[in-house]
Parts: sequence; C-alpha cells; structure tokens
Amino acid sequence: MKMGRCKNVVVVAGAGISTASGIPDFRTPGTGLYANLEAYNIPYPEAIFNVDYFSNDPQPFFSLAKVLYPGSHRPNYVHYFIRMLHHKGLLLRVYTQNIDSLEKLCGIPDDKLVEAHGSFATASCHLCYTPYPAEDAKRLIMNGSVPTCTFCTATVKPDVVFFGEDLPQKYFLHTQDFPKADLLLIMGTSLQIEPFASLVNTVRSTVPRLLLNRHAVGPFQRNPLRKADRMELGDLEDTVRQFAEMLGWNDDIMELMKSQEQECIPTLVRGRSAKRQAGSEESDSETDSKCSTSSCLTK
Repeated sequence: MKMGRCKNVVVVAGAGISTASGIPDFRTPGTGLYANLEAYNIPYPEAIFNVDYFSNDPQPFFSLAKVLYPGSHRPNYVHYFIRMLHHKGLLLRVYTQNIDSLEKLCGIPDDKLVEAHGSFATASCHLCYTPYPAEDAKRLIMNGSVPTCTFCTATVKPDVVFFGEDLPQKYFLHTQDFPKADLLLIMGTSLQIEPFASLVNTVRSTVPRLLLNRHAVGPFQRNPLRKADRMELGDLEDTVRQFAEMLGWNDDIMELMKSQEQECIPTLVRGRSAKRQAGSEESDSETDSKCSTSSCLTK
C-alpha cells in the first residue's frame, strides 16, 4: 500500500470492528451476544435471528432490537481507518456483516458500502415484504408493541437479514468487486456465516489477503497459508492503529475522527436536553502472528 501498488482495496468486516464501540460481537465465549441470551427464553442462540422462529414469536428479537437499534454507539478508530481508505482513493468497497450502521455514521458513502446482512434503516413485512415506515416500526418496538403489516397483517420487522432470508441485491456486487481487488482486508470476523464467509475465497490467487483479527479464521487456519496470505492477530483496534502508523495515516485518522465527531455534538446535546425536559415534565488475545504488519505494507 505504501508503494502505491494497491488501488482497489476490498474490506470484509464483521462484528469485531464494533466491539471497541461497546457493541458485543456474537461468538466470543462469555461476552458475545450468543452467550448472553438466557433472558430471551429461546431454544438455541441463533433462533433469535431465525425467520421461522420470528414468525411464530417475534418478541425475543424485538426485545433484543431495543438494545441493537443504532443511536447509542459511536464509530471507533477501525471504522475511521476504513473511511481513510476511501479518503485516500483506495477503497473499492467494504462488505460488512454488521447491522449497527457505524460504517455509515463515520462517513463511508453508500456507494462504497454493502451491508450484507441488512440494517435497521428500513423495515418491511416479513411475509409479503410490503415496506413499512422505519421510524414508526422503531417507535412501536421501543414501546413494547408489535408493528403489523397494513396489507396482510403479518409482523413487520427491520430489514435485518435473518437466517432463511435472501441477502440484499447489493450483496451481489461481489461478483464484480472481488475479481477486481488487488488487496483484501479481513477484519473482526469469525467467517462462520455463509455465504458471506466464502467471499474471501473469490479474489484471485495472487491477491494478498491480510487478516486483522483476534483469532485465525477460515482459510487462515490452514497450514501452510496461501503464498499471498498474511495475518496479524490480537486486539483489533491496537493492530489497526499500528497499521495506520506504519502507513503514516494516524494523524489524518485522528483529525478525521475529531472533525466528524464534533459535527455530531450539537445533535447529541440537543437530544440530551430534550430528555431532561421530558423528565421534568426520561476470548483471550492471541498476539502471535504469521507476519508483522510492516511486512505486509510492501504488497
């Protein structure tokens, strides 16, 4: 990247990029979302995102949705590193499994972002797919009510992709993007959910794949690695910060974070003020690596 050889960088991101923002990932033992769902009285953890289970009983997901709805968390350094890739003219696309909208919030343009598992930004009937006003759905869900379709009376949900549902049409841009990529960055993902997990195998065999993660996952668990594969394991935010420093980007990222977050301060202040007025009237880190980040910069 430092030598200007990478001009079409594709990023594959998972829940691990948002843990520094205070959002738990799904699969870390003890702290992950799936390890802490006892209160929702579901037969197995993944049931909370199963469309058939939701059709029968939407309340567990709606209870969880109150926690997951965007608005209470801010993007972190990792998100802004990806934003900086765009700022430098290097980002072809970022494919995210996340439904927290933090990529959008840090300023990554819609045309550079594929939310492969949907988002809370829109809502629709889970049976007939009739659109439903997203803010109305949120208001009802947050108040403990169930939004229902005006056409067929089935339950409405945010357009988060459940197990058993089709992926959004934009996801299929991967057929154009991955063959074009000259560097694949894989960040904060367990690579366990298909078909998303297999995307990393669709770049050309000569293209460098760099895994920045807490653990080795997917094809990076094989020995030996593919010739162009590299990985740096450990705390993701620390690793990405080191990567940025080696590229000479750290100051730019910090300045970008400062300016972007300052733009949000008036909104946050107004929101807190409104709440006060209403009330007066509401796994262990693995730091060993197959290579150092610096050796990847010459790719």
